[in-house]
Amino acid sequence: MSKNLNDLAWEKLFDKYNILQKIENDGVFNISAEQIKEFREPRLMAKFDHNIDLPEIFLKNKLAILPTTRGEYVISHFDAYHKFEDDSSPIIKVPLPSYIQSLDSNNITSEAIALHCAVASGIIADFTEDSDIFATVSGRMGSGIFSFNINDVNLRSSHQVNVVNSQIEIDAGYEGVSCLALFEAKLDISDDFLIRQLYYPFRTWLNRVTKPIKTIFFIYSNGIFRLFEYAFNDVNNYNSLQLIKQKNYSIEDTTILLDDIQAVLRNVIIVEEPKIPFPQADNFERVINICELLSFQELNKANVTEIYDFVSRQANYYTDAARYLGLLEKRNEDGKTMYLLTEKGHRILKLNYKQRQLAFCNIILSHRAFNASLRLYFQKGVMPSINEVVDIMTQSELFNIESHETYKRRAGTIKGWLNWIISLINE
Repeated sequence: MSKNLNDLAWEKLFDKYNILQKIENDGVFNISAEQIKEFREPRLMAKFDHNIDLPEIFLKNKLAILPTTRGEYVISHFDAYHKFEDDSSPIIKVPLPSYIQSLDSNNITSEAIALHCAVASGIIADFTEDSDIFATVSGRMGSGIFSFNINDVNLRSSHQVNVVNSQIEIDAGYEGVSCLALFEAKLDISDDFLIRQLYYPFRTWLNRVTKPIKTIFFIYSNGIFRLFEYAFNDVNNYNSLQLIKQKNYSIEDTTILLDDIQAVLRNVIIVEEPKIPFPQADNFERVINICELLSFQELNKANVTEIYDFVSRQANYYTDAARYLGLLEKRNEDGKTMYLLTEKGHRILKLNYKQRQLAFCNIILSHRAFNASLRLYFQKGVMPSINEVVDIMTQSELFNIESHETYKRRAGTIKGWLNWIISLINE
């Protein structure tokens, strides 16, 4: 795996300050922003929203970094991240008020706009089970003073971390009659998140208000608002978070019938296979999410890797999958590979929820291997086996697949995308 600028800078810091040995001796290593700045800007070197974003030397040694003051950080074998639970809850339809003209469900381009839609449509009130809700706190602020214990990933033990006016950022805070709800909002789909994004705001406001505090992770992608409420069962334990509830909402009609999917399958025109590697990207929601991110701006490969919960190889897999479907194209600019959304991609993303999903189904099923596999699914009533999918693939004139093992790996993509298509049916 090629090393990025963060990888190289942290390797130099670890070498200069003998960080690994000091963690071995003392359990933790405290480092200042000034020390980090010797090699690269701290704001680029200490913000890792997902475990996979961590520098190579952190991942190799099971380390994480947390802020303790405005200019100090602590590094250790912290269990700092939490894997998202399943989000397959049914989608609840919630309309925007008819008089609202300045919010457009087909033009949600930022976390702030997504949150505004969630307030206007009643999503926030429904999820928090509160009333008379007002936006009250947001933006950057000092954390105040608190301490907590955090688990060590290697040992059955914990570390104490002392925080003194560290900078925190709250995407949104809504206060109603019953509670103060603090939100961390994202437009990208990820496997996990940094617990600090919820825990530090929770501790900051715990003693500033007397009513209960709810900590909520909010994700908007492909027309769906996904909300996760977590509670910290032990106020002083960073790892004590527990999922309280999870709900999905949409401000659009999400009703898709079995007949809709079968109509696409019946009417789609099979295309010639592109001279692009057959996809190895099992999660189709992430293919859509990559397209959404690129609908706002062109990105290079490094940008995709940094913004998204991807390693470099995964970034290739998912951008190639979108290229395979004709949704993205890439070009070289000044020695960099740039990705941009195609006209087809822009057109599909502007459709309403139902038509957008059916358009994605159409471009998937225009490829023979996916089409024949879904037909077999409907014939049998169960998902085809890997061997059955491989048999279909070998007859589909796929580009540059030679070994049986490669066919088997790519068959996982077909099954993953078919599962996504079937999951759309909500009669």
